Amino acid sequence: MSFSSCFLRAPPCVSPLRVDLHTRPPITNLCNTRASNNSHESTKIWVLGMRQRSSSNFLGGSRTISIPIPGTMAVHRKSSVVSALCNGLANSQIAASAFTWGTVAVLPCYTFMVVAPQADFTKKIVASSIPYIALAILYAYLLYLSWTPDTIRYMFASKYLLPELPGIAKMFSSEMTLASAWIHLLAVDLFAARQVYFDGLQDNVETRHSVSLCLLFCPIGILTHFITKAVSRKTEHGTR
Repeated sequence: MSFSSCFLRAPPCVSPLRVDLHTRPPITNLCNTRASNNSHESTKIWVLGMRQRSSSNFLGGSRTISIPIPGTMAVHRKSSVVSALCNGLANSQIAASAFTWGTVAVLPCYTFMVVAPQADFTKKIVASSIPYIALAILYAYLLYLSWTPDTIRYMFASKYLLPELPGIAKMFSSEMTLASAWIHLLAVDLFAARQVYFDGLQDNVETRHSVSLCLLFCPIGILTHFITKAVSRKTEHGTR
């Protein structure tokens, strides 16, 4: 009876394995985990039209990727072109102003030598060194602005270190170089005109036509003065 009751007794109830869904670790996709680790981005930096992105992977390494930003390189190119144009306009304005004011500065000296050659104030003005100092300073400034690394190569282009016409033509293709050359000519022409003027006063020779030619055609003005001086001497000897 007891034996049968042992067999008839119900087996103990074994509860199934209970899994707490709240405490279970989340199930994630390994590929998504790696992808999220690989695509982890940090601060984005903008440097000269490039976007730098630093990323780290699951192995502990890191890298920095530079990505060009569309449109920014064009903006930088435009800004450089604009700055170059501004510099070119500034140099052109300086050259034009130097050309104009240099010409205006020497005109009173020529005017007085032609209109009133015997006046005392004309002699004082022509004998003054102020115009030459001003022209020399202006010339030095323009020469500094027009100087390039190729200037010496253009000036001494031949194998004998002598100037050549093609090199000089390239050198004078700049407005700043032309303005400096014009100031150079004004100073030299004015000095030559002064020499002609004082020589005419000393020998009592007419110099107004020669001085006028020295303004634009200095060698012809000097030649004219020599011819006028020779003719005047012959005339004096003939009258005697």
